[in-house]
Amino acid sequence: MVGTSERAWYRRKRLYAVLLLLILLVLYFDRALLGKWMYPLQYEAQIVEQSQTYGVDPYLIASIIRVESNFRPTKTSPKGAIGLMQLMPPTAEWIAKQEGDEPAEPERLQDAERNIRYGTWYVRSLQQQFASNGEAKRDAIARVAAAYNAGPGNVERWLSEGRWDGTLDRADDIPFGETRHYVHRVYYYYVKYEQTYPELTSNPK
Repeated sequence: MVGTSERAWYRRKRLYAVLLLLILLVLYFDRALLGKWMYPLQYEAQIVEQSQTYGVDPYLIASIIRVESNFRPTKTSPKGAIGLMQLMPPTAEWIAKQEGDEPAEPERLQDAERNIRYGTWYVRSLQQQFASNGEAKRDAIARVAAAYNAGPGNVERWLSEGRWDGTLDRADDIPFGETRHYVHRVYYYYVKYEQTYPELTSNPK
């Protein structure tokens, strides 16, 4: 004979099963909701604003932030990179001088707006160096992402020595394993964010 506590447990179990089924149905029929649940995006306003200011693809900025910090503004790496876009203090200091800003002290790099602004500025400079008009977008993304991770000097050397042809299809030729993985991850999230957030468009000034 089933006791009162067992009957209550079975009722709760059925209730949880029904709730789970309803959630799955909602997610199945609302692909947009499912996508945003799987690939959340934070600091959207700042990403769009800085992307417009510097003429950079906002999906690329969002993807770099996702891979670098997973949207954690206070993250600091063992190497000393800080904030959403994991900027090294010397790089941020150089950018601050180019922009005519006050010194980029490390604690200021945890400010989301400043970090995204400096990171987007840096991505633009890498685009000017490694992306060219008329080429496949995915290849430009691969080179910029590689330079962001490994440094522009390394990427220049790999390209000039023929160790990597600069395309996404040949990204496995990149000498640094970390950078190979980084390039693939950035492009993966680029595609997901582009599919999930069609409103995140940039109209450069």
